Amino acid sequence: MLPIDAAAHASRWRRRHPVDKAVLGLGLTVLAISLPPWPGAALVLVAALTVLLGPAGVPGRRLWRAYRVPLGFCVTGALPLLVRVGGPDGFLTAADGGAVRAGGLLLRTSAASLGVLLFAFTTPMSDLLPRLVRAGVPAPVVDVALVTYRMSFLLLDSVRRVREAQAARLGHTTRAAAWRSLGGLGATAFVRAFDRAARLQTGLAGRGYDGTLRVLVPEARVSVPFTAASVALLAALAALTLVLEGPLS
Repeated sequence: MLPIDAAAHASRWRRRHPVDKAVLGLGLTVLAISLPPWPGAALVLVAALTVLLGPAGVPGRRLWRAYRVPLGFCVTGALPLLVRVGGPDGFLTAADGGAVRAGGLLLRTSAASLGVLLFAFTTPMSDLLPRLVRAGVPAPVVDVALVTYRMSFLLLDSVRRVREAQAARLGHTTRAAAWRSLGGLGATAFVRAFDRAARLQTGLAGRGYDGTLRVLVPEARVSVPFTAASVALLAALAALTLVLEGPLS
């Protein structure tokens, strides 16, 4: 199991309905994209961090390990706005207003990423996917997503076991040995993927599979107080942005 999935299953909000957490997490994401970068996205970033580390109870180290990957993409996307290619001053020069645009983009994307991580760190996929059928998503699409989600963990576990076996047999001692081990790892994972798919199909056929995967979903109800508090927080962030936008700009 990936660390973010383990954190979602151990979250304080594990038993809350996904709609509750979607209103808060995805609402913060929408605000980060729609409000001005300063101070709107900055306020959303602070609010998302506060909720993640506070009420949601996400460990700081685990949050950083998951956040540093999208943050790297955010930084990479903002850096090109700092420079201009071509022009009378040279092949590569500083762009006019590039720092402001790069900072605004970085604030928007980093805050939006935290909103998505808030939902991911508190909502296991096994709770979300089966409920999508009730939301109108076709059942075959949900079934494919469930099987893909399950198979991804099985393949990751197989890759880990093969790598451990290769390391125990000194398969990573030299560069040439590491490349041979990498090729063997890819071939083994490819074969095992087809083998597990065939076994899964046989197992489903033996259990009378009729085109729909029926799974047990934990009972949960939408919490009106939690949703109302989330909406109030979102409205407060939007109002505070409108109040501070004039003096700060």
